Amino acid sequence: MNSEIALADKCMRILCEQVGTINTERFIHYITSNRFDYTEWQREHYDSIPDEVLSKDIEAFCKAHPFNGKGNRL
Repeated sequence: MNSEIALADKCMRILCEQVGTINTERFIHYITSNRFDYTEWQREHYDSIPDEVLSKDIEAFCKAHPFNGKGNRL
């Protein structure tokens, strides 16, 4: 199984567990429709997070995933 399919499978399981199957399907329909602008959503999402919280989250991620110079780690 390639990494994209494995990631999609994991995300679907998490969504179904957290919001249920019907709401997961509604979400997928919404984000795949022409009404959804990912860039706009991302700006609004990250603008709503206080700088201190975002900074701490970035620092924790960097510590947990140190760059090793060997290309894409994700």
